[in-house]
Amino acid sequence: MASSVMRKVSVRSLASHKLRLVLTVFSVVLGTSFVAAALMFTSTVSSAFNAIFDSAARGVAVEVSAADPQSPGVPVDLVDKLRKDKDELGIDRLVENVGGPVTVADSAGKPIQTGGAPSIASAYLPPGRSIGDPNGDIVDGRAPTSEGEILINKDAADKAGLHVGSPTKVVLGTGISDPIDVTVVGLTDMPTSTGGFVGIAFDEATAKQYFSDGEYVSVVDMTARPGVSDAQLRERVHAALGDAKTVDELYDVRTGDQVREDQKAQVDQFLTIIQAVFLAFAAIGLLVGTFIIYNTFSMIVAQRNKELALLRAIGASRRDVSRSVLLEASIVGVIGGLIGLGLGIGIAAVMLAVTQAQGLPSSGLDIGVTAVIASLVVGVVVTMLSAWIPARRASRIPPVEAMRESTVEPGAGSLRTRTLVGAILGVLGVLALVVGGLGEGTGPALIVGLGALLAVVAVVLGAPALSQPVVGAFGSLFAKPFGTVGRLARTNAIRNPRRSAATAFALTLGLMLVVVIGTIGTSFKGTVNSEVDKGVTADFIVTATNNGPLPIGIADTIRSKVPDAGVVISQALATAKVDGQPFWMSSALGGSLNDVAVVHTEQGSLDVPGDGLAINASTARDQGWKLGDEVTLTAPTGDRVPVKITGVYEDSEVIGQRIVGEDAYKKLVPVETMRQAAPIWVKGRPGTDVDKLRSEIEDVTKQYLVVQIQDKEQFKNTVSSTIDQMLVTLYALLGLSLAIAVLGIVNTLALSVVERKKEIGMLRAIGMARAQVRRSIYLESTYIAVFGAVLGVVLGLAIAIPLIRTLAYWGLDGVVIPWSLIGITLVGSAVVGVVAALWPAVTAARTRALEAIVES
Repeated sequence: MASSVMRKVSVRSLASHKLRLVLTVFSVVLGTSFVAAALMFTSTVSSAFNAIFDSAARGVAVEVSAADPQSPGVPVDLVDKLRKDKDELGIDRLVENVGGPVTVADSAGKPIQTGGAPSIASAYLPPGRSIGDPNGDIVDGRAPTSEGEILINKDAADKAGLHVGSPTKVVLGTGISDPIDVTVVGLTDMPTSTGGFVGIAFDEATAKQYFSDGEYVSVVDMTARPGVSDAQLRERVHAALGDAKTVDELYDVRTGDQVREDQKAQVDQFLTIIQAVFLAFAAIGLLVGTFIIYNTFSMIVAQRNKELALLRAIGASRRDVSRSVLLEASIVGVIGGLIGLGLGIGIAAVMLAVTQAQGLPSSGLDIGVTAVIASLVVGVVVTMLSAWIPARRASRIPPVEAMRESTVEPGAGSLRTRTLVGAILGVLGVLALVVGGLGEGTGPALIVGLGALLAVVAVVLGAPALSQPVVGAFGSLFAKPFGTVGRLARTNAIRNPRRSAATAFALTLGLMLVVVIGTIGTSFKGTVNSEVDKGVTADFIVTATNNGPLPIGIADTIRSKVPDAGVVISQALATAKVDGQPFWMSSALGGSLNDVAVVHTEQGSLDVPGDGLAINASTARDQGWKLGDEVTLTAPTGDRVPVKITGVYEDSEVIGQRIVGEDAYKKLVPVETMRQAAPIWVKGRPGTDVDKLRSEIEDVTKQYLVVQIQDKEQFKNTVSSTIDQMLVTLYALLGLSLAIAVLGIVNTLALSVVERKKEIGMLRAIGMARAQVRRSIYLESTYIAVFGAVLGVVLGLAIAIPLIRTLAYWGLDGVVIPWSLIGITLVGSAVVGVVAALWPAVTAARTRALEAIVES
């Protein structure tokens, strides 16, 4: 019976305070909406890609490809062996495929921008010879039949303004350096045509000429004869290729189903990362919201002291009271979860529309049961946890004490115990931050992470005690210009330190993350700028416009056709394995990197001989190598290439970690996969005008479509803009927590105005003007907001500085504090305080003196 009565009381309490209900619900909505949006968006994109991959490798029973993407492919000798043993193995049809990366020009002669999607070429095989029609259906024109003709996917052609009969150019990502003049003879509807994907097809003879030296093919597809399953054929082919261990090291032998599942897994891994990022920021928003909900329920309980005491007096137990508060919280959680779900659907729909405009596939928004359940569960659980402490306090209020006039928040007494615990944790946190900041690498970074956690908890516990002196100091600064109103605002801001601290912490957490991310970003930019300024002596750096590979012949073209180019050195990328682990290197082709960069050598020389290897200090330390050691590199083809360490140099972001000799490079990298992945460094002859040199380089490289020429400042700006783009994305996501923080201040002030209605009425009665009432609320909000911002900045710097020191292991050189960002943050927090106070201040100013005084 009592439970039924308490349920009615809870429901009626919510219904009778609609404004309070709206403000409380809003604290849950944004966090839950991002949880729902993240789940729905990734589910929708995953479903779309899965549908596409279901059509990949159609009709293929078994596929053989190189295990290493840098490998030239499958040897023709093995293909001939499989073809010879077709009957014995159970192979029906066997098809060789060749292809590679390309850049295609649009109708204006500029490279088609793929947005990171592949741009590849393959050989066109007629339906009678192909398996599963990998080139799709020709929707316009015809298939290529001779050199100089291409088939292109319709999506890419439409984007590029190409049609049947359009002349264009193709640049191959191999040793073929000169752009190829081609004509579009057909458009195809490829099943894998997603995003900015560009797929072209040459006739078979031309494709083999461009992408094979006659010794390797890219992929081998097979179909099985009747009575032979895909799995059986796979086992037979695997055994026919040679020793099982060697085969597994060099080749992927998979059924068509395995090929599709592997492709799906790659996309799922990517989408999992995206989902994790969104959920992480949603978690931050929910954490911030938790403090706001806790604050809100603490104030609600304080305002209902008399009501709850009366219930206790007429027979309600402590359990009944706590359950009543928790029931209200669960109702708020359900409502907030449902609204958050609706908002999440809207956010996911907008995200999907943006990605579809970029060409990402979609078959409609997939809401799914998971997103619905997650929104409701998260909303209810977060709200219930946030309200648990206020509910527990409410149940402990003695009826006689609660019936007094005061509506002070229960439990708002001594802060001694929590402050002492906070101080101890703070000392431990600072100690961990200092110790971690003295080291480099993963271990010290984890110690810094522990210190950061302890520091955050210490701030949560110690903030109420800190709020009184800090906010009091702010109030003292504004007391003179604002007089009595300033002093009144100061008194209101520190009268309940728990409440002020909880309100400010929402802003503290968001700004702490902004400062940490901003400091790391500016430090990375500072490192790049410093490395380029100190380490680059070249006049120009030649790179690809889309961050893709440059044709390897570009360096030769600059070297032979630009008379004022004194030194032209290209860094070509190579990969191998050392003890089974990937090992990335570059090779300086055309000279010594000493001619274009300043690198401090610790041992030996940076002039690497053909069979030599120069390594940075970090590699030497990690591998335990020293000058003169011989290292065996395993090429993607399985060949073993011995090299001798001829130099150890200081870590340099300019030239990379390892430089291998040119002879070893040529053994490691097949001709078919040679491409210029790192910059081409160009230094003019003594006395050369750099503007003239740039013009000459532009003239001889413009035909290559993908070339961009940068001086040192432009190169630094390119790197900085990339970092800035990532920071803007992170800041935008962090805006969620800051938006919730603003709502938290609005919420707290609005409820505080209700709580102080009689007090405000008395002030109005003795002559306080409405403008003064508004001003006092503005100042109170500003004090709290600036207090939260200062805490966030201090905490952010305390975490960022030692964290960056640990990252020196990975090349980060020193801490660069973003003072402008910090200044904007502090000024912005004051603005936030005023904006957040607008509505509560207007509400307070409208308080009628007589009604407020006589209200019980």
